[in-house]
Amino acid sequence: MPHVETSTPPGTPAPIGPYSHVARVGTSVTIGGTAGFDPVTGALAGPDIEAQTTRILESFRVMLASVDSDLAHVVHINVFLRHMRDFDAMNRAYVAVMGDLRPARTVIGVADLPKPGVRLTMNLTAVTR
Repeated sequence: MPHVETSTPPGTPAPIGPYSHVARVGTSVTIGGTAGFDPVTGALAGPDIEAQTTRILESFRVMLASVDSDLAHVVHINVFLRHMRDFDAMNRAYVAVMGDLRPARTVIGVADLPKPGVRLTMNLTAVTR
């Protein structure tokens, strides 16, 4: 039976519930729902969608590096938007970090998110290098 390794790497925001950010089985990696919180201060990266999107993707970089992966090895990203009117601005921030990388992606509108001020969360699946 495959062994599941879980972790919350240093340099990432503390989970707000009873979970780890990263789960790895062999070469498969899953990162759970992540919001745009600064890992040092615990505060939101900013009130705007661009700052929160950028912070999430930067947290993903750290999390992926902790399991020998990176953004180029992302298979799929789910984006959960509080307001669909933020779609275009989120995409601009997303492209600024992801560059030419285009993993599969799903964007879902949600009624609410667990913390006040959070405009989106994302999770992903990836593989190791």
